[in-house]
Amino acid sequence: MRTRLLALALLAAITGVPAAAAAAEHADADNDRMTLALPQGKVELRLLAPGIVQLRMDGTHEPATPVIDARASFEPVAVERDQQGDEQVLRSDRVTLRWNAKRAELRMEDHAGHLLLDADLSHAADGHWTLRHAKGEPQYGIGGLNAFDRATGTLTREGKQQATAGTQGHTGAPLVWSTAGYGVLADAEPATFNLSDTAIAIRAGQQPVRTIYLLAGDPAELFGQVRKLSGAAPMFPKWAMGFTNSQWGIDQQEALTLVDTYRAKHIPIDNFTFDFDWKAWGEDMGEFRWNTDKFPDGPSGKLKQQMDQRGMHMTGIMKPRVHVDTSEGREATAKGYWLAQSKAAPDYFSHKLARDIDFDMPAVREWFFNDAVKHSFDTGIVGWWNDEADTSGVDTQFLNMQRAMYDGQRAYSDRRVWSVNRNFYLGSQRYAYGVWSGDIRSSFPTMAAQRQRMLAAFDVGAMHWGMDGGGFNKAHPTDENYARWIEFGAFTPVFRVHGDFGEKRQPWVYGPVAEKAATDAIRLRYSLIPYIYAYEHQNHVTGVGLVRPLQFVYPDDPAQRDRIDAWMFGDYLLVSPVVEQGQTSKRLQLPSGRWFGWFDGKTYEGGRDVTLATDAKGWGDIPLFVREGAIIPQQPVMDYVGQQPVTALDVQVFPSDHETRFEVYDDDGETYGYEKGAYFLQPLAVQRNGATVDFRAAAPTGSYKPVLRDYVLAVHGDVAGSVSSDGKPLPMLGSVEALRASADEGWARGKDRFGEVTYVKLAAGKARDVTIDTATVAR
Repeated sequence: MRTRLLALALLAAITGVPAAAAAAEHADADNDRMTLALPQGKVELRLLAPGIVQLRMDGTHEPATPVIDARASFEPVAVERDQQGDEQVLRSDRVTLRWNAKRAELRMEDHAGHLLLDADLSHAADGHWTLRHAKGEPQYGIGGLNAFDRATGTLTREGKQQATAGTQGHTGAPLVWSTAGYGVLADAEPATFNLSDTAIAIRAGQQPVRTIYLLAGDPAELFGQVRKLSGAAPMFPKWAMGFTNSQWGIDQQEALTLVDTYRAKHIPIDNFTFDFDWKAWGEDMGEFRWNTDKFPDGPSGKLKQQMDQRGMHMTGIMKPRVHVDTSEGREATAKGYWLAQSKAAPDYFSHKLARDIDFDMPAVREWFFNDAVKHSFDTGIVGWWNDEADTSGVDTQFLNMQRAMYDGQRAYSDRRVWSVNRNFYLGSQRYAYGVWSGDIRSSFPTMAAQRQRMLAAFDVGAMHWGMDGGGFNKAHPTDENYARWIEFGAFTPVFRVHGDFGEKRQPWVYGPVAEKAATDAIRLRYSLIPYIYAYEHQNHVTGVGLVRPLQFVYPDDPAQRDRIDAWMFGDYLLVSPVVEQGQTSKRLQLPSGRWFGWFDGKTYEGGRDVTLATDAKGWGDIPLFVREGAIIPQQPVMDYVGQQPVTALDVQVFPSDHETRFEVYDDDGETYGYEKGAYFLQPLAVQRNGATVDFRAAAPTGSYKPVLRDYVLAVHGDVAGSVSSDGKPLPMLGSVEALRASADEGWARGKDRFGEVTYVKLAAGKARDVTIDTATVAR
């Protein structure tokens, strides 16, 4: 092997190809594999990627469960092999693997030689896997809490843990990972983990765990590897970055009136989700078609036309059950489509007998997206709120219910799929799968408890998370509770409100003070749509979404290890919503680095506690901070996404002493053209170097041509004396208003709440190297 590597180095010297690239080009398809002989059976080891180790019992057919994407593929990995005493050694550029056959132990080290995991494979043939690690390393993943669990406040995991989809907002995955730089993913459903201070033990109840994956890297790298194994989350439509109002107890006229009120008040909204009301529930095909009593213009498409004119989308509830004594129920009986674990019982809404169907059956999934559903889709129901598929105890029931909708819609239309569902198991994300936290109560304590549920969901890969803003049942939220809940929801991936039957969740229902606070939060969300949508794309590409728990971003800081009071919203915003009634001050710790208050413009040094005054009467303040190095694009606030063409983006820039980056992203927002390269992606980067700030816009990639013409950078810090682009000076204008009105590139000085600002106008979509010189300022 060493001879081969010397040959590759010689080849690199002769050809000019880097040695790593030469090694990759000459990677042997079998060289990244080993057969590990055990006292009972064999384990096949394969390096699927430099940081992904597959351990599979010999003769196992894969994948065993929907956790692993059957379409996942991997290229051969360039490795180095060696024999050191009793150990066979396999090295990639990420890990070193040491196999000791005498002890049936596999040691995985990082590139610096530090132990990550030491796997005991002596009982792997029985489906029992034990992995030792250094003492006290924090563990995350496996599962969160459901809507009614009392426990709150922890993200770390210890003791016996069950990986299951669960019920009522639970999120689960057979995945455990550590900020110490490793993770373990099991191809199992469900799975039991036993976590001690020094070891991870994995079992499964129904069938042995025959395949596990060892992962190496920081949190972002670990979730990128999970994405490779379990599959990518398709992008939601751009309108789904906005605000959704769900309601139970509504008809066509009320829906139009509510939308018109949103528009008249200029409270942005993009989606109205209907509960049972939209369906002819209990009638033939009533699970799938419009209720003409409440929505008389639904089937004709007239209602869709009216909503389209208002820039509004309609989405509707779906249930996993059909009525037994209907045309579709009789067909389900004839074809054996019923779920064995369910029994016919009176439906609580129709009071007629209904029963769940078995979505694990491919024939059922194909049957479910039927002609009636297609007609409802054509006439305006363009997204799916799947409910109550978590009551059967089958982990894959919800996953495969949404798979039926996803596969059906993708075969029928190129329009993107959107859904929310009431639990999550890893693998679901492949089907445009959002999750909400269940039928939660209206109260301040319940609202506060959603923080842990949200962050725990991200720890298992459920990146499209949301909740019933305002709470679903048992109480009408106070005006203050509602206002604070909207502010919380504005900084979650799926921003929506909902209430029990007859409950209203429109901002104006809660009085003028709450209405203003809620409206301001919604409008702030809509100004950040370009920022939010870029992270929607990142989630698709990297497996890490819009919201990141603080241990994702600061894995080496013990103070961030188990925090639920704050989180990152993208790379550059930290938010810590007010979740206590009548709170007049709020204390929180900012992570290391320099931060800027979004609303007060003050500079805060991280690594220490700060105390903020909070508005207990107006409720309009959100503890929101900008991280130094930030690049944050904003757009004009609109009543709905896409109301007006976005021809210019305001880009807030806070340079730091190291280079930071952001990728401006856009596409048509509606179709899957992005999968075929129809997107616009332009990397931006900035760095402060003494008395200059260097800003770089790289050439964009992708075939999509947006209407975007200009960036107007707001570069915060010392004001410029001169600005040049590609070595040529840009003209200075007298004000930012004059700069915006100019047809050409240029710059201007100004001030805002953060202090001195240098405004720079650049043509979007073109490569630019901009230097902002602050050494000499002529006043």
